[in-house]
Amino acid sequence: MGKPTGFLEFDRELPKKRPVEERVHDYKEIESAHTEEHSRTQAARCMDCGIPFCHNGCPLGNIIPDFNDAVYDQNWALAYDILASTNNYPEFTGRICPAPCEASCVLGINKPPVAIEFIEKSIAEKAFEMGLVKPRLPKKRTGKAVAVVGSGPAGMAAASQLNQAGHTVTLFERADRIGGLLRYGIPDFKLEKRIVDRRLAIMEQEGIEFRTNVEIGKNIKANELLRDYDAVVLATGSTVPRDLKIEGRNLKGVHFAMEFLSQQNKRVAEISVEKDHQGLDYQNGDLLATDKHVVVIGGGDTGSDCVGTSNRHGAKSVTQIELLPMPPQDRDATTPWPNWPMMMRTSTSHEEMDKDDDSRQWSINTKAFLGDEAGNLKALKIVKLDWQMNPETGRLSMQEVPGTEEEIPCDLALLAAGFLHPQQERLLNDLDLEYDERGNVKAQKYQSTTNEKVFAAGDCRRGQSLVVWAISEGREAARAVDEFLMGESLLEAKAMSMLTPEFAHV
Repeated sequence: MGKPTGFLEFDRELPKKRPVEERVHDYKEIESAHTEEHSRTQAARCMDCGIPFCHNGCPLGNIIPDFNDAVYDQNWALAYDILASTNNYPEFTGRICPAPCEASCVLGINKPPVAIEFIEKSIAEKAFEMGLVKPRLPKKRTGKAVAVVGSGPAGMAAASQLNQAGHTVTLFERADRIGGLLRYGIPDFKLEKRIVDRRLAIMEQEGIEFRTNVEIGKNIKANELLRDYDAVVLATGSTVPRDLKIEGRNLKGVHFAMEFLSQQNKRVAEISVEKDHQGLDYQNGDLLATDKHVVVIGGGDTGSDCVGTSNRHGAKSVTQIELLPMPPQDRDATTPWPNWPMMMRTSTSHEEMDKDDDSRQWSINTKAFLGDEAGNLKALKIVKLDWQMNPETGRLSMQEVPGTEEEIPCDLALLAAGFLHPQQERLLNDLDLEYDERGNVKAQKYQSTTNEKVFAAGDCRRGQSLVVWAISEGREAARAVDEFLMGESLLEAKAMSMLTPEFAHV
């Protein structure tokens, strides 16, 4: 490694964050920009561990020690070549990935792990700054046409890889702009949309056709898609939210989290929020948390995004409740290294909450939404839960704690309890696809079990997951499509050909 003793000399240090009192008044990214010296110091902490478990922790198999070494040597071109050989969008993962690679870092056994996510972002930003990120045009076209349906990270990655293989790719999106979850799900304070647009401009120069405001199954029938394209990749995501069907669910003020978040992203982009991606008027009006008591039901990343957005709206109060018990502060013994640890996580949005003990609550069940005579939400009825391990099943079971039922004020309830499966109406049903037990598209090696021309990638195939998994799924589905169309796949060779001669031996 560049500095064999670096992990002994330097501490883990992430970029400084803008003060809370400043950042809650805008939607710009929270972290300050990297400096070359800071990136170099953090890369120096990557130790000569012998077996880099971070390779296995990363779904993309990023070659992490090698790009850390290149960053330490300030060889940014080599660092980007190595990173881009496995990761199409390091500028995304360097911002919004929970970094499972860091959880499996060998240094993390008894010290804070290497700041891999920060280093990825540094490499990507330096590569753009130096003009190293250029359109990569295939040397020749195969004459095969592929339709990719859904333009989130899985669809974007599949389209990019298939284009590199020489196929003619059309990327369909039912919303008005490309990006899927990156565009209308993740808040700008985590991922400014100029970062997405910068990458899309390169993909368009590479020859990928973008078609927005097109819902396959409605604007274009499924059989037309099969007729006009040699293969179809479904990357529609897991878009059916988990509902909370309890008393008062129909009160005004109870909404799914993604409706709330997508509206705000459109406001930031100065896009009218009067119509949704299907051209329909929002049935529930313009959603704002200003001067409201907000309760976010669900403790995951989407819930955290709702917290941060509500604070920026100027909510009167923000409370986040979670059904499951509070995780331990440190890695739990049931998830030892190098597994993804079960432990307490605090996001930048949580840092912006009021510091009272009631702003985040665990082991809470919502029993009813309570409203006034006009049908407006005014309160939640909640109860505390007691979780116990069932010795017969080995699973946790819950029961209500007597005497703990209470009502808490709530003008806006945001349901952030995750997603069930992809939307099956129209496209998926029209293709006569088979579903697994969870309602996802059933596939074998990314190829659907009912139609050999149809492939699936990302959340619509594996269920709700991480952005880094979506990129991996898109890449692997593209490989399967390439093999189906051509009898073999040259995508690995194409990736390796990107690398400089200095790295060609790997």
